[in-house]
Amino acid sequence: MRRLLLAGLAAAAAPAIVKAISTSQFSKDLERTNFRGATVSLAGGPALAATATVTAAAGAADVRTAAAVLTAGLGSGAVGLYDDIVGARPEQKGYKGFAGHLRGLREGRLTGGAAKIAGVGASALLASAMLPSQRRGFGRLVEVALGAGVIAGSANLLNLLDLRPGRALKSSLLVAGPLSGGKHGAITAGPMGAAGALLPQDLGEEIMLGDTGANALGAVLGVRVAAGTGRFGRAVVLAGIAALTLTSEKVSFTKVIEKTPGLREVDGWGRRP
Repeated sequence: MRRLLLAGLAAAAAPAIVKAISTSQFSKDLERTNFRGATVSLAGGPALAATATVTAAAGAADVRTAAAVLTAGLGSGAVGLYDDIVGARPEQKGYKGFAGHLRGLREGRLTGGAAKIAGVGASALLASAMLPSQRRGFGRLVEVALGAGVIAGSANLLNLLDLRPGRALKSSLLVAGPLSGGKHGAITAGPMGAAGALLPQDLGEEIMLGDTGANALGAVLGVRVAAGTGRFGRAVVLAGIAALTLTSEKVSFTKVIEKTPGLREVDGWGRRP
């Protein structure tokens, strides 16, 4: 019953927050052009970050896990919002990719991307350290490091998928489904409700998640994975995330999806022709 309530609460709150942001004085600052050249709103990002994180924390099995969810989700969402706003400024356009952000630092300029990388990493490390554990000493350090990698890597990976309408939300729902069982399964109830509620607007190209929404949602799911696994499980998941992330540097996910039957149909479902 608690999971249904959390999912319903998030599903009701997320569109309401989108509407409130879209009619506020900040709406123009959040307008962006998508891959098709249409003007869409980044309002979906803050709405998703807030509702998914808060309801996920409410579904946590203990106080420490709830604190970890809030730290990872709100921390990643906040630096994602900073990048969404600051990174769109003309003087930031020349600093792209990890190398570009490093060049900006050498030139004395803190880019939105550099702030996001540092912020997501720091919030992931802190969140991982908050998760309950029976380990001490070096074993605990390894566990925390692996957990931080899973949380930060999940935030980044979902952001890498947010290149077409609905893709990141569909991916999150596919991942969250199998994670919805067990002791920590209620963490995913609210995020699934929020993702499902915002999916039609995302597919309809009314909103986009931006770094704010994708990073926050990915980080929350990363906490769920870390909370339910030990060192070996975290290492396996982190290896998979790292492999996909490194692959994305050489191969376009969009091209792979478009050429793969099944993936192509799922990815295109509900999207404008």
